[in-house]
Amino acid sequence: MAPSVAAVLTVFAVVAALLAPLFVALPSGTCPAVCLTLPAVLLLLWVRRLRRRDAGTDRRVCVLVLGDIGRSPRMQYHALSLSRHGYRVSFVGFLGETKPHPDVMKEEKIRMISIAEVKAAGGPKLFAYAMKVVLQSVQLLWVLLRMEVQAHVLMQSCPGAVHPVPSSRYEHFFGPLATHHLCVTNAMKDDLQRNWGIKARTLYDRPASIFRETPLQLQHQLFVRLARTHPQFQGSEEDEESSAFTVREPTGGAVSLRTKRPALLLSSTSWTDALTEGPPCSSVLSVSTEYEGFIGGGAPLPDVVCVITGKGPQKEHYRKLMGALRLQHVKICTPWLEAEDYPLLLGSADLGVCLHKSSSGLDLPMKVVDMFGCCLPVCAIRFRCLEELVKHEENGLIFTDSAELAEQLKSLLSEFPRPDGRLAAFRRNLQTTRGQRWDENWDQNVLPLITNQG
Repeated sequence: MAPSVAAVLTVFAVVAALLAPLFVALPSGTCPAVCLTLPAVLLLLWVRRLRRRDAGTDRRVCVLVLGDIGRSPRMQYHALSLSRHGYRVSFVGFLGETKPHPDVMKEEKIRMISIAEVKAAGGPKLFAYAMKVVLQSVQLLWVLLRMEVQAHVLMQSCPGAVHPVPSSRYEHFFGPLATHHLCVTNAMKDDLQRNWGIKARTLYDRPASIFRETPLQLQHQLFVRLARTHPQFQGSEEDEESSAFTVREPTGGAVSLRTKRPALLLSSTSWTDALTEGPPCSSVLSVSTEYEGFIGGGAPLPDVVCVITGKGPQKEHYRKLMGALRLQHVKICTPWLEAEDYPLLLGSADLGVCLHKSSSGLDLPMKVVDMFGCCLPVCAIRFRCLEELVKHEENGLIFTDSAELAEQLKSLLSEFPRPDGRLAAFRRNLQTTRGQRWDENWDQNVLPLITNQG
């Protein structure tokens, strides 16, 4: 977050983006580049000085995402928290296929400002990357200079294991200039200190208040609603008011869980090659086939309904592959869920499966944070720093490949739905160690940074 200097920093960002590739690609020709750039910098700085703060400046904050806003839940939560405290938020980022949360869209204090996603041009990679950075920086500069003066800018910078040289030099130089730095893991905090000289504070993600265990009545209503379009949720009776998991008594209307019901597994994916066979990626296809084989071999296991949510370019391709498996005991469902239905389904599931693997090893999946908010135990694929969130044999299990995941499902579900099994114990651990929600955590750790700086 940087107080009321957004345009100046952006001007510097443009300069860095212009100079860095030239320093790298044309070491003998940097003087002309500097000579051409400095007048432009001085002109832009002069324009910036003409802008003045007004009475409303202190209550304006720019939330900046150089990515798809709809796929940036953290920044959406930050925007909502700011608006909840009376700040007017200019939310800048890409508006792609994934829509922001309805609460963000309907909040009067949040103004969405769309910027175009710049595609890399053809030619040498270094040149294409440099041009993309320049064009994106100029676009961002234009947006920020036209905007009312902001008291603060809250910007997200995603960690990456490998940076092109211009980006790395740019980030190393300008990163420490921000007023405050927040990170989501201690591993990221240590990396910033060791490699960047940045002192950051760890702000662990916390679930929003909408993520909680779903009451049985609401579970039943959700299952019945999904059963109308997804046969995996339908009960055995020809009763529109029953589901594969719940039943409503004809007299009195009381809802109860079926004693012999399938286990409900839930996962979310971007539908990429992470679903194909081969370590270290988990394979939904091979795990489903292996679990089917366990039952065929006589293992006393329940049937499974596996719900996979999310969007991605290869979703239809994998849906066809799943349909071709012809499984009897594993039913795979890929519904499109409304924003209000997703937390209800999480709060109704028996086990979550996380296939997300941080490319940097410094980030943690918010999907698991949401699952834990619903007291939903998780099987998650191993990567560096995951142990900061998932505690093996305490709130879930950690696996390294699809074979290990299949064995974990066999072990956990062999006791389903007994209340004395490990799966039930994991849920009780989550219930007893439930921590702060997003709002309380944000008010305690982020709000003071803004109010004290203002």
